[in-house]
Amino acid sequence: MQVSQMRWSGKSGWNPLPGFAASADLVLVFADNEYYTKEACYTELRKMFPQAHIAGCSSSGSVMGVELSDGDIVATVVKLERASVRLVAVDIEPGKGAREAGMRLMKELIAADLRHVLVFSDGLQVNGSELAQGLNQAGIPVTGGLAGDGTRFGTTWVMADAPAKKGCVAALGFYGDAMVKSGCFAGWKEFGAERIVTKSAGNVVYEIDGEPALDLYKKYLAEQAKDLPASGLRYPLSIQANVSEPPLIRTLLAVDEAARSLTFAGDVPQGYMCKLMRTDLDSLIDSAGLAAEAARSSSQNMAGLCLVVSCVGRRLVMGQLTEEELDIVQKKLGLATAITGFYSYGELAPFSDVLQCQLHNQTMTLTTVYE
Repeated sequence: MQVSQMRWSGKSGWNPLPGFAASADLVLVFADNEYYTKEACYTELRKMFPQAHIAGCSSSGSVMGVELSDGDIVATVVKLERASVRLVAVDIEPGKGAREAGMRLMKELIAADLRHVLVFSDGLQVNGSELAQGLNQAGIPVTGGLAGDGTRFGTTWVMADAPAKKGCVAALGFYGDAMVKSGCFAGWKEFGAERIVTKSAGNVVYEIDGEPALDLYKKYLAEQAKDLPASGLRYPLSIQANVSEPPLIRTLLAVDEAARSLTFAGDVPQGYMCKLMRTDLDSLIDSAGLAAEAARSSSQNMAGLCLVVSCVGRRLVMGQLTEEELDIVQKKLGLATAITGFYSYGELAPFSDVLQCQLHNQTMTLTTVYE
């Protein structure tokens, strides 16, 4: 495997172009810049990489090695030696058909030698929980994430062998001798009483323990409640169907004062148990290291690629220290593994001891690819 990375800026364009560009198999492109949404961006990439599959999405921060950047575009160019890739995509209606879209993508990719699937999804028009359900139907490991739009939460974009578009879900299959591993850790701790979601619809929670959900958050946040929903990023919700299931994390996106409800970045089913969560910077950074340990190869000298999908909520909590979680990932994986990725509106990954993909929030997820 050969990997080279390049960056686009409005002043200098793309720099530098790898020597194997004409024969590259894959280009992963993540961006926080309006140019990414223009047809000219894809046309330029296609001219540089005529044989490659080109896939990626808009971001809330793009990753190149241990650097996190805004306002630019990052491309990671890959030439495979023994494995192969295939890219498919579907458009989805807002708020509808995510489960069916996931099933359709996996049906198009399925083959005897399919090893893993990476997914890049619109981050605002697609229900990530339903998408994960559909992707799981094929019994193939799946990772990836939901596209970001900085902290604007306006429009997200996905590129899949065509100009970037809204409402799109792309799936990239790895076949043959690809060795793919993943890691998924959050670093958040539960606190307070265990409660029951007594009224919800999709990702909107109306009542917890029979009381208005917004009232519960305001009670625990006290003085910080005046800054909702932004302050809620520091207090996500842990949910689980029962004590035998691993808990999932849900990030607060919006509050409705009239309905006294909370809107989360992922489904919160009625009847689930829930607890509030909190963290500190050391725990977040340590969790990134644990994810890297789970995803690394047996040899740190083996050339490889690592896709980081971390939550915009983690970035907002860590602030200027965010790159420290990238530093620990690089140290654990070794310098022979090139790192790319994006900060997202939701992360797709299985827990370490199960096959099924889940939608996560506030979580560091890593996918490593070796040959």
